[in-house]
Amino acid sequence: MKLGFKEKVSYGLGAIGKDMVYMLSASYVLYYFQDVLGVNAIAMGVILMAARVFDAFNDPIMGIVVAKTKTRWGKFRPWLMIGTVTNAVILFLMFACPPTLSPRGLVAYAAVTYILWGVTYTMMDIPYWSMIPAFTESGKEREGLTTLARSCAGVGSALVTIFTVMIVGKLGGLIAGKDASAKAAEIAGFKWFSLIVAVLFIIFILITCISIKEKATVDMESPSVGQMFKALISNDQAMTIVVAIVLINCSIYITSNLVIYFFKYDFGGKGWQGSYTLFNMFGGAVQILSMMIFYPLLRKFASNIKVFYICMGSAILGYASLFALMFTSMTNVYILFVPGFFIFAANGVLQVLTTVFLANTVDYGDLKNNRRDESVIFSMQTFVVKLASGIAALIASICLSLNNLKDSTGDTADQLHDFSKDVSTQSKMGLRMTMAIIPVIGLFIAIMVFKTKFILTEQKMNEITDELKSRR
Repeated sequence: MKLGFKEKVSYGLGAIGKDMVYMLSASYVLYYFQDVLGVNAIAMGVILMAARVFDAFNDPIMGIVVAKTKTRWGKFRPWLMIGTVTNAVILFLMFACPPTLSPRGLVAYAAVTYILWGVTYTMMDIPYWSMIPAFTESGKEREGLTTLARSCAGVGSALVTIFTVMIVGKLGGLIAGKDASAKAAEIAGFKWFSLIVAVLFIIFILITCISIKEKATVDMESPSVGQMFKALISNDQAMTIVVAIVLINCSIYITSNLVIYFFKYDFGGKGWQGSYTLFNMFGGAVQILSMMIFYPLLRKFASNIKVFYICMGSAILGYASLFALMFTSMTNVYILFVPGFFIFAANGVLQVLTTVFLANTVDYGDLKNNRRDESVIFSMQTFVVKLASGIAALIASICLSLNNLKDSTGDTADQLHDFSKDVSTQSKMGLRMTMAIIPVIGLFIAIMVFKTKFILTEQKMNEITDELKSRR
């Protein structure tokens, strides 16, 4: 039975909600604790990276827990709802850190809340993506739903990326009062904006849980932890995509982590928030269009593998043009739209592609290992995305520390202060080089890994699908 409009919309709403939460954490937790609350940059980098190491053990285990779950509501929806509610609560607590805590207290608070955020995000993210192979068929239906979900996720990410700084400023000023300092207003703004995002997250996922029902699957014996890790290791195609996702996301996240610092301390100006919002608005629109329009257009004349190489080339071209712009004054925000277009467009399509590729490895694993390990395979996606964000955050924090990029104007800073005048030319160049050079290296390595290891062409997938049907 084909998916209906209601199911597709409901699943897409869930993607919007969960990626709003993810992007708020991924893009602003370093800035919030390091630049707003004054936590040491290196300390924050270590916390973010350590949390990802912890997830290396937590994520596959959560995948096993989901795989073993049997309820009248299915095995995915109970964990999806439990994870959503707990993650929403932790998100609010994370951005409601008491600013009066001592430096050590701030570090401890950041560490505990961020690790708990990662654990609870895993609880809902794994069952969300694991549902795709469970209620879709291989081919156009699965690819179409994946494209829709990734497009909706892009909408959620874009909404937070575009409007966070603006809403935090407005909301903070309204709540803290006109006589409050810029710092106090920013702290209040982040706190209550995170609450808004958390509430929307719960509502959207609730709609998903009510509307989506997984198809009946073949019952199978629950594997042990050892068997599950063996299944992952034996699925060479899943591991190939995992490595590619880490390299691609790490490259892009390095830039996204530093963009707000670039506009605040390099591009500068008293109205840097407006330029930052405008750039993100453009980038968000391009990313959404790339998922909803560019990807379907490319698929009309190219296979998914060819589309992958086109996107990687586009991203590298974008970084090359960004590198060239480093040697100009870059006083006009519109000139940054050129590299931004190539990078954002590539990122949007790649998000769809990597999910399609990963879903296909479930069928490959079924054929090779006689197991459909949806939860375990997709737990790796959750882990590697967070691992990439952790690595990128660590690299970004080292960049911030080496280049002494932090708000040093004090608690009485004027909201219209031009921070770019407080930073040396050498520090600005260090920031630019980190944003442009390191990502290109990561992308080239990803291309090499994919080219030498990935074998799941469309012809190969058709053969796998036919073989699996004959077995049943």
